[in-house]
Amino acid sequence: MTVDLAVHNCTVVTPAGRTPDAGVAVEDGTIVAVGRSDRLPDADRVLDGDGNVLVPGIVDCHIHNREPGLEYKEDWESATRAAAAGGVTTVVGMPNTDPVIDRPEHLELKFERGEDSAHVDFQSYVVVTSENLELIPDLDEAGALGYKIFLGSTVGDVPPPNDGEIIEAMEAIRETGKRLGFHEENGEIIDHYTERFQAEGRNDPIDHSHSRPVIAEREAVERMITFAEETGAKIHMYHVSSGSAAEAVARGKDRGVDVTAETTPHYLWFTEEVMREKGNPARIQPPIRNAEERETLWAVGMDGGAIDCIATDHAPHTPEEKMVDDPFGNTWDAISGFVGLETEIPVMLSFVADGRLTLEEWVRRHSARPAQVWGMYPQKGSLQVGTDADFTIVDSDREWTLESADELHSKNCVTPFVGESFTGKALTTVVRGEVVYADGEVVGESGHGTRVDVDGD
Repeated sequence: MTVDLAVHNCTVVTPAGRTPDAGVAVEDGTIVAVGRSDRLPDADRVLDGDGNVLVPGIVDCHIHNREPGLEYKEDWESATRAAAAGGVTTVVGMPNTDPVIDRPEHLELKFERGEDSAHVDFQSYVVVTSENLELIPDLDEAGALGYKIFLGSTVGDVPPPNDGEIIEAMEAIRETGKRLGFHEENGEIIDHYTERFQAEGRNDPIDHSHSRPVIAEREAVERMITFAEETGAKIHMYHVSSGSAAEAVARGKDRGVDVTAETTPHYLWFTEEVMREKGNPARIQPPIRNAEERETLWAVGMDGGAIDCIATDHAPHTPEEKMVDDPFGNTWDAISGFVGLETEIPVMLSFVADGRLTLEEWVRRHSARPAQVWGMYPQKGSLQVGTDADFTIVDSDREWTLESADELHSKNCVTPFVGESFTGKALTTVVRGEVVYADGEVVGESGHGTRVDVDGD
């Protein structure tokens, strides 16, 4: 038997453990064997892993690809080009585009654009507002991965439903079997402090952070968990930024609520001092927290298990929108968000190098678990025979520094990670058996990526 592709001479790592001098064999885009290099079948193409680490393809379940309507910031092609270069094989796009993804025809447009130009596989969430509650079954039928509600003000100003409508939405989404996620910040608290700070002339980047206090996040988490406990809905907390919010998630899990949560590399890496050091380019919401909250996020979220997934909240904006030329200017004139697809693996592997988590635990949170949470497992996030041949080869020992945003592949590349040093880097990215990134170059074709089917849609 001769297969299409075989990768030899790697340490294969899954959440279950690691196998040295091993690899993967691929036929027709599907994994047909995983095991010792000398036991793999002959192949038309053989890749030498050179002793590096091979893991199931990384799944980033939270990116803003900006298409349709905001392509000047990013689009499917540029976002998934960055994903390929970052070692990410599946991405999930957020719905705050133009138009917002709130009805079946808008979701179909987002899928069509992705099929035309994506380098890696993809899916999309749909937003729930007061205006589309009756469309929840239709959006499920149209193939949405899951649902999202923006509880607090964010980019795009998508208004939240009221609490009664949220409960009704949970009941309807429960019937689909899919999960409802939240941008979990209490909008009334945020609006109060924003208006107060602006009236007082508090215009520094750190003032934006303090206008969105931890209590706004924690309260929203606790309220949505209470609603889910009442309705039996499956819920998810996006971009958990604080240890206090992670503690609220842990309490919900202890009560038996089906609540999952993600955090991001930037919340685990930085403290709010980055706002004083780098200014508006580091502005994001929820904001980066103080050192005490970060340590609790590690202790309760990562070590204690409250956090299920790692995702980036990859959110490109132009240098002008991020005030790169005036980083400490009036923060209310800046916009929140920055890119992350090409720094997420280096950040997490740096934590592995520092002994903060194991390779196996990193893979569980960055590959297997997001695929499980969002109904894509084992087709995504595993190295099981018969599943999609998505995998990433990383050099877990490579020491390097991101010297310039120009090294990145997004359409707009502002990030506070410029100047940061890492241990670990993606070397090769394979999506359904096709090499899409290797030797420092994106080599896959635009349009290779395809929509991930969920629940048989």
